[in-house]
Amino acid sequence: MISRLSKAKGSSSLFIPYIYQRFATPVKVFVSRSQIELISNSFRSKEAHFFSFPRRDLHSNEVDGPSISDNDSNTSNVVMIQDILKYHENDCQLEKALDQFTLSVNEDLVVQVLCRHRSAWRPALSFFNWASSQKGYSHGSRAYNEMLDILGRTKQIKLMQQLFDEIPKERVSSVINNRTFAILMHRYAGAHKVQEAIDSFYKRKDYGLELDLIGFQTLLTSLCRFKHVEEAEALFIQKQNEFPPVIKSRNIILNGWCVLGSSHEAKRFWNDIISSKCKPDLFTYSIFINSLTKAGKLETAVKLFTSMWEKGCDPDVTICNTIIDQLCFKKRIPNALEIFGEMNERGCLPDVATYNSLIKHLCKIRRMEKVYELLSEMDQKNCPPNSRTYCYILKTLQKPEEVGNLLRRMERTGCKLDSDIYNLILNLYVGWKYHIGIKSVWAEMEKNGQGPDQRSYTIMIHGLHSQGKLDEALEYYSKMKSKGMVLEPRTRLLIKAIHLKRGDK
Repeated sequence: MISRLSKAKGSSSLFIPYIYQRFATPVKVFVSRSQIELISNSFRSKEAHFFSFPRRDLHSNEVDGPSISDNDSNTSNVVMIQDILKYHENDCQLEKALDQFTLSVNEDLVVQVLCRHRSAWRPALSFFNWASSQKGYSHGSRAYNEMLDILGRTKQIKLMQQLFDEIPKERVSSVINNRTFAILMHRYAGAHKVQEAIDSFYKRKDYGLELDLIGFQTLLTSLCRFKHVEEAEALFIQKQNEFPPVIKSRNIILNGWCVLGSSHEAKRFWNDIISSKCKPDLFTYSIFINSLTKAGKLETAVKLFTSMWEKGCDPDVTICNTIIDQLCFKKRIPNALEIFGEMNERGCLPDVATYNSLIKHLCKIRRMEKVYELLSEMDQKNCPPNSRTYCYILKTLQKPEEVGNLLRRMERTGCKLDSDIYNLILNLYVGWKYHIGIKSVWAEMEKNGQGPDQRSYTIMIHGLHSQGKLDEALEYYSKMKSKGMVLEPRTRLLIKAIHLKRGDK
């Protein structure tokens, strides 16, 4: 097992109570009431608990991440373990603290704790090592994969490889799976260790896994994701006899060149696809058209888009959305509306993203009559607006009564308020100096578990400062600081300016 590491670091991300409900299966944990009170009291005076689950950033081509479950009982124990990892500086102290109460350790519990430390490898590894020493428990594939991913994402590549190499031989067959190698390839590519990523793919056969096309495409995706497109293309060409050059593999390389911003290489590879026996699919067109629009070649993109209709390869809604959005961006809204109408005629039904592109740019030029016409059309066509739709419209409002009318419409269409909408409304009310509305939104965020978050406090601090209410701005800053929230650089500068203005030491 990897050697014990000292100086565990804690997490200080936002606490959103309802987030625990998203991951749930009962975990059998035995903790006495006195032990819970002992540990809770030891931390109550230090600071509140803030936890969140960072989003996994493995490419979509890879196997899904661990399935995490939760319930109220398990949450309390995970929270206590989080506190212990946060406040104990070395492994010796950590083990003593964890041993104060009796835990029936299982993989659900271990994975949940690790998921809360995806950006803090030291406490994660310390806990991982402690858990492995508990009687009756052995890490399974989910725990190993999560720990490998944490070490990889935090650039602890040697430790990642060491952990992989130290998986007990008798556990290899039950622990190592496709996702394990997807993680290794992805993280080696992320560390720009191209050869190690390639070697990881070929190690699959040593562990009873096939060197199949899906695994090869995962390797290509990982290389392209981290800008090693040239190496990915060279490997793709070199291995064509081993892995057939199907269109999906070609799309991965094409997308790599497009994301890299190399329009010349993207066009060259596009021409290679056209001249090959491999017929482009909708993904191929979508990738290349998106690349053309981003390179400022909108006319070329529109011509290619039009040629798809002519060739009988009807564009899907994603391709249509790309063209519509770029036409709107170039203030060619009449052309965008023309394509929007053509979509309906040809049976390519617009989705919420189509409407959002039009509504966003129509709001910017204050064509509100057309906006509400599209909004009504969404209702009629069973394409309900989402929070983004309403955010665009909210930005155009000029008085509090209009906010209430729009919120009632949201409620009728079943669109729930999220933190983005709450903060947008809060920002509007602060700008309008609508104090009753500010208190109402703040209370509603707390009630529904949608904040207040870092943005909410930032809005209040900057808004109060602009209104000359420096003492109130500092009160919000103190509350924000007590919750462990990180200040944005601009807010940090503003607070310094307030202290200087007040003559504080």
